[in-house]
Amino acid sequence: MRRHLTEKTDDEAERERLLGKLTLREKVRLLTGATTWRTAAEPALGLREMVLSDGPAGVRGQSWDERDTALLLPSASALGALWDEERVERLGGLLAAEARRKGVDVVLAPTLNLHRTPLGGRHFECFSEDPELTARTGAALVRGIQAHGVAAAAKHYVANDSETDRLTVDVRVSERVLREVYLAPFEAAVEAGVRVVMAGYNGVDGTTMTASSLLDEPLKGEWGFAGVVVSDWGAVRSGEPAARAALDLTMPGPESAWGEGLVRAVEEGRVPRDAVDDKVRRLLGLATACGALGEPPEDAPPATGRSEAHALLRGAAAASAVLLGNRGVLPLDPARLRTVAVIGAHAALPRVQGGGSAGVFPERVVTPLEGIRAALGDGVRVVHVPGPSAGAPAAPLTPDLCADPVTGDPGVRLRVLDAAGRELLSEHRLGGRQLEPPLPPGAHTVEIAALLLPGVSGLWTLGVGGFGRLSITVDERVALKGEFGKETDDPAVVHVNPPVHGTAVRLTAGRAARVVARRELAPGTGRATVVTAAPPPPDDGTALADAVRAARDADATIVVVGTTEDSESEGRDRTDLGLGGHQDELVRAVTAAEPRTVVVVNSGGPVELPWRAAAGAVLLTWFPGQEGGAGLADVLFGRAEPGGRLPTTWPATLADAPVTRTRPEDGLLDYTEGLHIGYRAWARHDRAPAYWFGHGLGFTTWAYEGLGVPDDIVAGEPFTVRVEVRNTGRRRGREVVQVYLAGPPGPPDRPERWLAGYAAVSAEPGERATASVRIPARALRHWAEDEHAWRTRPGAYRVLAGRSAGALPLTAIALVRAPG
Repeated sequence: MRRHLTEKTDDEAERERLLGKLTLREKVRLLTGATTWRTAAEPALGLREMVLSDGPAGVRGQSWDERDTALLLPSASALGALWDEERVERLGGLLAAEARRKGVDVVLAPTLNLHRTPLGGRHFECFSEDPELTARTGAALVRGIQAHGVAAAAKHYVANDSETDRLTVDVRVSERVLREVYLAPFEAAVEAGVRVVMAGYNGVDGTTMTASSLLDEPLKGEWGFAGVVVSDWGAVRSGEPAARAALDLTMPGPESAWGEGLVRAVEEGRVPRDAVDDKVRRLLGLATACGALGEPPEDAPPATGRSEAHALLRGAAAASAVLLGNRGVLPLDPARLRTVAVIGAHAALPRVQGGGSAGVFPERVVTPLEGIRAALGDGVRVVHVPGPSAGAPAAPLTPDLCADPVTGDPGVRLRVLDAAGRELLSEHRLGGRQLEPPLPPGAHTVEIAALLLPGVSGLWTLGVGGFGRLSITVDERVALKGEFGKETDDPAVVHVNPPVHGTAVRLTAGRAARVVARRELAPGTGRATVVTAAPPPPDDGTALADAVRAARDADATIVVVGTTEDSESEGRDRTDLGLGGHQDELVRAVTAAEPRTVVVVNSGGPVELPWRAAAGAVLLTWFPGQEGGAGLADVLFGRAEPGGRLPTTWPATLADAPVTRTRPEDGLLDYTEGLHIGYRAWARHDRAPAYWFGHGLGFTTWAYEGLGVPDDIVAGEPFTVRVEVRNTGRRRGREVVQVYLAGPPGPPDRPERWLAGYAAVSAEPGERATASVRIPARALRHWAEDEHAWRTRPGAYRVLAGRSAGALPLTAIALVRAPG
C-alpha cells in the first residue's frame, strides 16, 4: 500500500497523549463545526478554532460582507487554460497570502470535478474536461496554497460534475471509469499533499458520498490520505452511516447529524470508538499543520504588495486568454489608432467571476472599457456603445446608482426590525445584495432602503430577492407585495442567489425615488435579501444601428459579449449554449459593417459562436478576475501574447456535442458514455467541434518537425518524448506542445486518443526548440475491474504530438514491454 503523508505533525505519541485527555463527548464535539465557518476549539489541548473559507477564485473569509474585499483571481476554467503549473502555483501562493491576511486556515479549493458536458452550470469553477490536465493543474494549486501554512481542500469528491438535483442525484458510473477519469485528479491532489478532501452532496452507485466506502478505499487506504475528510455544507443526511464511513468533519455547525446521537451510537456499539478516535487524530494533525495546535507554522507566505498582486493577476488574465481565431487583425497597433469603438454591455459591466458560494467582493474591477482606455491614453478617442440587451437580469443596487436615505452617502440603509416594526439595527451598506444581514435577538424583518438616482426616464424594473413575505414601496406607494415560497433546499439558492421578484415602476431622470424593500424572516428560508434595479431596456433596432455606426466610424472595433448570472451559476445547469439577449445579432451586424472586428467572449465555459467565421478575431477571456480589463488590453495591443489553450472542447452547436445529459431520471444519472467525455467523445464519434481541446493561437506560427520516442519503454515506468518545433512567424512566442497516446489494438476498450503529457517552449522567429514531454507511467495503465487493480498492457502504442487534440501532425510508435 502506498502511503503519502499529507501534513506536518507532532510525533504520534504526542497526538495519542492529547487524544487520551478527551472524553467521548469532547471528541464528538470536535467533529462538528462550531459555526458556519469555524471548527470547535478545545482549550484543554491548546486547540483553537480553525477557520474555513470558500475558494477557488478568492478568499472571502467568514462572512458575506461587501465591505470585506478580497483579491479576485481568474476563474478555475481560466487557470485550466494556462497549461502552466508554475504560474498556477504562484496564484495558489496568492490565495495563501489572502487566507493568512483574513485569518483563514483552510481554503476550499481546488475544485477537481470535470467538464463532463458543456451544459455544466459550474464549468467556471472546474479546470477542464481532461483528468490529466485537471490533475496537474489541481496539484499545482494545492502546492501553492500549502507552501505557506494554509490547507487546501480538494472538492467535490467525487462525480459531482453537474448541478441539476445535485443534493440528491445518484451517479451511476463503473469502477474503471471512476478510477481512470473522475478519481484521477483527487489521487494527484493526495500525491501533492492535500490536507483536506471535501465529500460532495451527490451519491455514487447508491450511496451518498458522505457515507461512501470510496472515502476509505481508495482515498484513505490505497492512496494513504492522512488528512481530514469534510462534508460539503449540509451534505450529511444520516449520522450513523457517515460516522461509520471515513468522513471526519461535518459542516456547518453547531447543529449536525452527529452530536449526542453519535455519542449514544458509540456507547451502544453501533459506531466503533476507534472510528471516532481516527477522526479526531486527523483533525489534530490538520490543526498542527495550520498552526491551530502547538507552534504556528514558520512557512508564512512572503508579503505581497497590492501592486505586485495586481501584476500577477493581470499577467494571469493575459496568459489564460485563448485566441480562438485571428485573420491577421491582432495585435492592434496603437500608433495607427485615432478612434476605437468598444461595443457591448459586457465591456462596461463584465462578468469577472461565476455565480454561487465561491463568490467574493473584489477590491476593484478593471473593466474591458477601462483597460482599453488606460492602455491607449488620451491621444485615442474610445467610444463605448452598449448595443441591444444582453439578456442579463437586473443587477443589485450599487453605490453609483443610489444613496443612503439617512446619510446621503452612496449606498443603501440596512435595517432590521422586530415584529412590531421597532428598529433593532440600522447601518450604512454599500449595495443591495445583503446575504448575511446581522440578526439581533427578536429580528423579524430585513429592510433595505435607498434613494434611487435614475439616469434615464421610463419604466424601470425593481426587484426584491428572498423567500416569504416580500414587498417594495416607491415613494411610500406599494409597488410589489406578496408571499413567495421556497422551492428548493439548495444552499446556493437559499443563501446566495435567492430568486428575485420584480415589478415595473415609472421613474424620471434626475428625480430621486425612495425605494424600500422588506423581507420577513421565516424558519428554514435563510436571511439573504437582495434589491435590484434595471433601467428601461434600449430599443433594439436603435441600439444595433448605433453600434454599426460606431464601428464604421472607428479605426478599430472591439465587441465584448458574454454569459449572464442566469446561465452560469452554482445550483443550476445550463439549458442551452446561447449567449443570450441580442448578442449574436449584435456581432453579426457589426462584423458585416466592419469585417476586422475583434470579438471578445466573456464566459466561464463553452458558448455557441455562430458568427465566428465572420469576425476578424475571436478572443476568449473567461471570467478573468479583477484585473481582466488590463490583461485584455495587454493582449489586444500586443504587449502580451494570448497564452491560453482550451481546457475544454467547444461545440459549434449544442446538438453536435456527444455528451449533454445532466438531468437525472428517477434520481439516477447514468454516465453511459464511460471513458469518453470531452475530446475523447468527439474523436470516438468522428465529429469535428468548433474548437478542439488544447486549441489556442498566439501571435506567431509554429511548424512541428520532429518526434523522438525512446527505444526501450518499460510498463510501469515513466518515459520522455521529445518534440522539435520551429517558430515560423515574425514574433517571439510560446507554444504548448501536447502529446497524446492511442492503442494498442484489442481489449480493453480505450479512447481513440488521450492526453499523456505536455510542455511549453518559447522561441524567437526562425528558432527551433525541443519540448521534452514527460509521460508518467499512469498514462499507459488501465483499471482491470476483474482484478480491482491497475494493469499496463505491453505492445505498440501510437504517440501523437501537436498543438491540440484535433491537430496532431506528428506520429510515432512506442513499443512498451513488460518489466523484467
